[in-house]
Amino acid sequence: MTFSKKVVILGSGPAACTAAIYAARASLEPLVFAGSSWGGQLMITTDVENFPGFAEPILGPELMQRMKGQCEKLGVKMIFEEAVRVDLGRRPFAIQAADGSEASTEALIIATGARAKLLGLESEKRLMGHGVSACATCDGPFFKGREVAVVGGGDTALEEALFLARFSTRVTVIHRRDTLRASAAMIARARRQPKIRFLWDNIVVDILGQGDVHGLRLKNAKSGAMQDFACQGLFVAIGHTPAVEFLAGQLKLDALGFVEADARARTSVSGVFAAGDVADHRYRQAITAAGTGCIAALEAERFLAGHE
Repeated sequence: MTFSKKVVILGSGPAACTAAIYAARASLEPLVFAGSSWGGQLMITTDVENFPGFAEPILGPELMQRMKGQCEKLGVKMIFEEAVRVDLGRRPFAIQAADGSEASTEALIIATGARAKLLGLESEKRLMGHGVSACATCDGPFFKGREVAVVGGGDTALEEALFLARFSTRVTVIHRRDTLRASAAMIARARRQPKIRFLWDNIVVDILGQGDVHGLRLKNAKSGAMQDFACQGLFVAIGHTPAVEFLAGQLKLDALGFVEADARARTSVSGVFAAGDVADHRYRQAITAAGTGCIAALEAERFLAGHE
């Protein structure tokens, strides 16, 4: 199947849906390659209580279903396949999907998101959203008065720990080495926080609990000794991987591998815009992703108007 569109959007999270909504309302008739795992990271999130407009918490999948329904009501065409290849060497840009579908477009919005790096444990997958999280800003308030652990050793892990210290009674940073990779300033901040402690040379090999988390099984990286560690939550903070494999080096990336985009969502290729977590390693929030999706669509509309 082949399409020719003024705007094509890659992704299916808040950034992609918002971009699609704005593009559709501008009569651009956007095409969205939404991927096979639709909905982004909100699909593995339970209660969302920080998205404006919802006085009561809303489940992440329900929020994404509402965004999808709004797109469909506006006539947005969605193909639930991954984009596996793009050609940004000339306009119209060419996109090829996993099922063989192809599209050409005058403006491209990349909103493919980023995946949290996880530990790869079966228990981690089973308890994700039920005591296991990869986002303290999203889920930290649900752990008020509880003891939690953060696994990681970089700036992200300490940022998560500092945020969690506002709510939790104790935060233990678990690191597989005896020194942190974080910046000196971040280490100093964490050490000044009395609720934060460090557990060195330990690896999380299992998460204990059925319906929720009640502890971790740890292995000492030096001695191999095993121990159980009691806590009521685990935050995995070992980094994120942006979904940029299909770009094959055609866009400028930052030092961490995220798409480099300016405040107007413009990338290094004219007519290509980036929104959401694929271009944001700092905030990674549904609302910031939606905001940049709006910006990308408005800028795409202006770009097209200037190149008619």
